[in-house]
Amino acid sequence: MCCVASHRVERVKHTGGCHCGAVRFEVWNSPDLLVFDCDCSICTKKQNHHFIVPENQFNLLQGLEIINTYTFNTHIGKHTFCSTCGVQSFFTPRSNPDGYGIAPHCLDPGTVRSVTVEKFCGQKYEETMKNHPNIRDLSKPVAETHTVEVGSLHTP
Repeated sequence: MCCVASHRVERVKHTGGCHCGAVRFEVWNSPDLLVFDCDCSICTKKQNHHFIVPENQFNLLQGLEIINTYTFNTHIGKHTFCSTCGVQSFFTPRSNPDGYGIAPHCLDPGTVRSVTVEKFCGQKYEETMKNHPNIRDLSKPVAETHTVEVGSLHTP
């Protein structure tokens, strides 16, 4: 007789937005964030640190009409920012065009338990993507999750 173990991923609803408050979003992700520190040309200039979520785990609550988008090079990455305050609280990364890169420093306090930072060599993008074990998987929907509402980091 054998048993099949169920893998449950704890997720919380994080909320956040830009500096002026015109752009607001919610995102479901682990309270333990894996944040990428990329050294590509734009991430270096912006000091962009981000964690990646599937598109279906992100919901823009307000601000669609005030968001501007900057693209360059391959135009796959969509660098969105508030046209009033200039803050990029989320964007569509080149590495995961089917998801979003979320700036952890733009999240509201209270839902992040820990942050692990992983260096990502964007200066050698193709080589880094080829050798990275799972970055593309981070924007794929998770089959089974365990969710916890904002303000509570403990499972029921």
